[in-house]
Amino acid sequence: MAVWWIMVLLGFFFFGKGEDKKCDNFSDVDFHEAFIGTNLYVRLLLYTRSNLDCGQELPHHDFTTVPLFHVTRPTTFVIHGYRPTGAPPIWINRITRLLAEQADMNVLVVDWNRGAANLNYFTTVANTRHTAANITAFIRRMTDEGACLDSIHLIGVSLGAHVAGFIGAMLGGRVGRITGLDPAGPMFAGVPPEERLDSSDAQFVDVLHTDMNSFGLRGANGHIDFYANGGLDQPGCPKTIFSGKSYFVCDHQRSVFLYLCSLNHTCHLTAYPCSSYTDFLNGQCLQCEAFKPASCPVLGYDLSQWRDKLLKLGQTKVYFSTTAEPPYRKMSYIVDTVTWNQYLRWGIVILRLHSSKNVTEARIDHKLLRFERHTTMRLLAQFDEDSYPVQKISFRIVTGNVIGPRYKIRLLRIMVTPLDLPERPPMCRYDLVMEENVEVTFKPQSCDQSHL
Repeated sequence: MAVWWIMVLLGFFFFGKGEDKKCDNFSDVDFHEAFIGTNLYVRLLLYTRSNLDCGQELPHHDFTTVPLFHVTRPTTFVIHGYRPTGAPPIWINRITRLLAEQADMNVLVVDWNRGAANLNYFTTVANTRHTAANITAFIRRMTDEGACLDSIHLIGVSLGAHVAGFIGAMLGGRVGRITGLDPAGPMFAGVPPEERLDSSDAQFVDVLHTDMNSFGLRGANGHIDFYANGGLDQPGCPKTIFSGKSYFVCDHQRSVFLYLCSLNHTCHLTAYPCSSYTDFLNGQCLQCEAFKPASCPVLGYDLSQWRDKLLKLGQTKVYFSTTAEPPYRKMSYIVDTVTWNQYLRWGIVILRLHSSKNVTEARIDHKLLRFERHTTMRLLAQFDEDSYPVQKISFRIVTGNVIGPRYKIRLLRIMVTPLDLPERPPMCRYDLVMEENVEVTFKPQSCDQSHL
């Protein structure tokens, strides 16, 4: 009996310890190492539906010995960016889980933290090429074992987006897809396409921009480029440097959190083709005829219903607005008005929707609007909440007139139409006389076709 217990304890010790070793974690580099600089070392951590909680490092030259790795399965590489403090990305575990939910695939986290963890950004940029060469060699070995380049998807964040682009270029643009999440801008702005992520780097390239006026790259870099809130400042992010680290990273990181939310199917973020965010806000780009019978493109993992059309178009810019918090979706309405006032007035519009449970407000104030006799105007009103069913609508035109007499403004028609919820009917009000700077509230009516 004593011998049996000794064998059990020895087995527990060795096998238990062995199981711990099977879990390989992302490199955690301390700040001291990052300060003096780290030498590049690239690791590949495998996650599948069978080991979501336990990454397994793949040997670059002998990965066929790892039973969980099947080269014939679709494979997604996740490539992080610059890590100045050396800490692992907070989103790694979440993205591996969410990707595994999309399909039965190999998820390979490219851990190049040793090489990306460096206070010298220029050194890290130089390491992007070496990292790409390392992963390219690995993918070539995969194809030698039966993998298909069509089924390879590279997801790169910041500098990682350019790493993905370099990998794609080294493989002749034959990988199936590259997704760039706010590709890094410093040292990549204004360079030729071969020196950054470009649509020629894969069969299909989709890019999300959230910080083009700081750490992100301006312009268009894919077959489709999504611009959240114009690709610039993101709602809820600090506006002053006194907020500390968040001031520098919040807009840039928002690309990751928007993508994670879309993977989780809790964010339905429809984007509209347009030449600029200003034109989108002006209500000039709210049609999706180019993609019928599909809707306008929706940010996320599955772009299959738009892919062929996007490839034919060559390059498409799409814009959308978000809230500050998940699920990030704005509730958008098209507001069509016909004015018949005697005097020309300039102002902004404040629209409020009332339901039995809440009231939500939209300010259309990105520019001054012109209200004059017999003028048709289309506006885009975006709300942070969805008040439905709408019981009352409040409408106010705010002008700069604060001391003179209030001028009357006559609206022959107001029509408020949900933008991307066709099952909800438009709401109307006809022949409404109001004063500037005074809110008027009314119950919406069914829209009479004879008035449209």
